[in-house]
Amino acid sequence: MKNKTEYLLFLLLGLVVKTLGLKFSRRLSFILAFIFFYFIPIRKKTAVENLSIAFNNLSQKKIKKIAFGSYKSFVTALIEILYMPNMSRNDIEKAVVCPNKELIKQKYDENKGLILLSAHFGNWEYVAASVSAQVKIPFYVIVKSQRNPYVNDWLNKARTMWINKVVPLGISIRQIYSELKEKNIVAMVADQRGPIEGIRVNFFGRKASVYSGPAILALKTDSPIIYGVTVRQPDNSYVTELHEISKENLPDDYNEKIIELSQRHTSFLEKYIREYPEQWLWMHKRWKY
Repeated sequence: MKNKTEYLLFLLLGLVVKTLGLKFSRRLSFILAFIFFYFIPIRKKTAVENLSIAFNNLSQKKIKKIAFGSYKSFVTALIEILYMPNMSRNDIEKAVVCPNKELIKQKYDENKGLILLSAHFGNWEYVAASVSAQVKIPFYVIVKSQRNPYVNDWLNKARTMWINKVVPLGISIRQIYSELKEKNIVAMVADQRGPIEGIRVNFFGRKASVYSGPAILALKTDSPIIYGVTVRQPDNSYVTELHEISKENLPDDYNEKIIELSQRHTSFLEKYIREYPEQWLWMHKRWKY
């Protein structure tokens, strides 16, 4: 019953967004963020604690301002995601400007498989849907299943509206490995906290657990890694510039290779977070252990 009630509310919000239109609905993000930040402070304490660790030179006033900006960014992304079923292929192609998208075609043509990494930054759902439509090559998007199965199905339907395919994270890593061996493009976000037994890399000057999967897959399949972060512009458009994570001069030891490659893509993300801290999701305990 709880799942159905949540799903009905989710659909209701989607209907409101559709009725008001995307441009006007985005204006509601400030109001909704204000409610969730000040009156229903879901994970507000965690966000402030994370920001205090990452930016320990900033005042609490500035920290809370960034935290509020992060909530507003998340609500904006949610509104945009809810509107996706109303978008045409032309709409989604125009949603993200990717000036060096030819890098994907170039690496794809090397016939090695390709790993595309992104983060919960700006609008992470837009980047996979938009860029794949632009380059006309399907991405196999690795997704974590949502707790609510109805919302989960809705999201996966939206993700596959155009040419992408969904690979649930819960399945065996063998399928992801298989897609890369078949020379396909696998896309995933790689910024969440890794398992307690996972590898540690430096993130904002402190050790943080990360998932080693992207590095392991890249090394085992010889697939290049390309990182793309969607940066929201003042007019609510998005720009993502792709960057290949270098695999040159890695350590000889295999485990050290995994750590170093993971460090490289984590450092790349950190650079963007430092520049646009309000566009990353700070609501999970990134330094829990």
